[in-house]
Parts: sequence; structure tokens; C-alpha cells
Amino acid sequence: MNLKIMRICLIVLVAASVALLSGCVTKKEFRTSVKDQDDKIQTVQGGVEANERRISELRTETKAEVVRLDGKADSAMATGKEALTKAELAEKLAKGKLIYEVTLSNDAVKFGFNQATLSDEAKNVLDDLAGKVKAQNKALYVEIQGHTDSIGSEDYNMKLGEKRAEAVRRYMNEVQGIPLHAISAVSYGESKPVADNDTKDGRNANRRVVIRVLE
Repeated sequence: MNLKIMRICLIVLVAASVALLSGCVTKKEFRTSVKDQDDKIQTVQGGVEANERRISELRTETKAEVVRLDGKADSAMATGKEALTKAELAEKLAKGKLIYEVTLSNDAVKFGFNQATLSDEAKNVLDDLAGKVKAQNKALYVEIQGHTDSIGSEDYNMKLGEKRAEAVRRYMNEVQGIPLHAISAVSYGESKPVADNDTKDGRNANRRVVIRVLE
């Protein structure tokens, strides 16, 4: 039974009750009584409808929150898997035997100030190294180290070293087909200089990428 039918029935019952209790009522009194009861029923009906709307809104909000939490859980799992993969690779690199080591210094790579773009000379060196890696025909691991000079903050140079290492990592994967799970890219920023940062030549030497191949 819907609310409209219920309201009609209640009005009739109330009217009948009033008639029975009072014996005889005027038309005006009857209409007034019916109107009062109708107003009360409408108030109740309005409250019920408001509750139904709120319940519907809560259901929608709950579904949205579940979707949001599921997304966070998926992201956390992906991050955890990536961290585990990096940790496993780092352990293998620490135990591995060094096969090749190539340093792409500023002379070869032409890393300019605040630059992480690979030059044609650098690509040629990487092509040669990738050919040697694939010729081994066995599982090898590649560690790519990004280094910078000391100009700028430590945080800035750490990020710049990462960009340089990642540029080499992308090239080895996208162009040469070395699988990403076999490549580790790490930044040392300005923390491991090989020359004096107080001179131009020294800074040029410190802007470098070191590639180590291990089995």
C-alpha cells in the first residue's frame, strides 16, 4: 500500500472516529478536523521521503568511497611490487660479477649544464654496449648510475642525476630491447665526484653516467 492510499484511509478513519466520539459535528468542524489530520500525514510523508533520499545519497557516497579505497589498495600493491623488484635486483647486483663498465662522461655524452639529453655519441656507445650484452646470451644485470657536478642544491642534483640515469635506462630498453627488470637506475647526485668541482674541467668530468654490467 503506497503512501497516498494510506493517507486517504487515515483521513477516513479519523473522520469516522471524530463523528463517533462527538456524536454530531458540523460540516465546518469536520472539514477542519480532516484538514488538520491531512497536514499531519503530509508532514510524516515528507519526513519519510526525506529519509529515503538520504538513504539513497548514503548508498551513492558509500559506493564512491569503496571505489576510492580499492584504487588506493591497487596503487599500494603496485608500489610494493615495484619496491620488491628493485630490492631483488639490488641484491643480485651486489652479489654479481662485473663484466663491463662504461663511463659516459661529458666528453662522450655532452651533458650540458642542467641537461639530461643523450647525444648521438652517447647513443653510439650504448648501442655498442647493448650489442655486447645481448651477445652473452645469458642473464645479465645492468646498473646505471647518474652523477652531477656540485652546482645547485643536493636535492636538485639528486633529481638531475636520476634524470640522466633514466635517459640511459629508457634508451637501453626502448631502442635496444634490454628488459626493464634487468636494468637498475640510481642517482648519486653530487656525492661521488671524480674530479675537483672548483674547475670547469672537473665539473665536466663529474657530469657523467656510469653503466656497470654484471652477471
